[in-house]
Amino acid sequence: MSERLEQNKGWTHGALVNHIWSYAGDDDRQDVNATFLQPFICHTWPTATTLMLNTESTDDWDDSQWTVPLNLMVGQMVKIGELPVQFQVGGRYYAESPDAGPDWGVRFAVISRNDSP
Repeated sequence: MSERLEQNKGWTHGALVNHIWSYAGDDDRQDVNATFLQPFICHTWPTATTLMLNTESTDDWDDSQWTVPLNLMVGQMVKIGELPVQFQVGGRYYAESPDAGPDWGVRFAVISRNDSP
């Protein structure tokens, strides 16, 4: 897996890239040979509001099939007591997907971090 991230003046951009493939196991199971690409860019304002754009693209080499969802999300960081929590909501448009795949989607996430034991 390869990853790269840069931050500067509220902007964060980078990418995650990996490739997985089968090399052993049950012969009855379908082989895996896929590349995963996740470039992203986001901007966070002093109000802790973040606008994010990314894709979570997969190239299935065995089936010659790309899946390319484009995600646009907005998030807001708040504190619940001492716990920082980010709420995100956004839409997803599939620029490329399998014939029976979706055209669009919606995403909602709640992200928190708790370092206490």
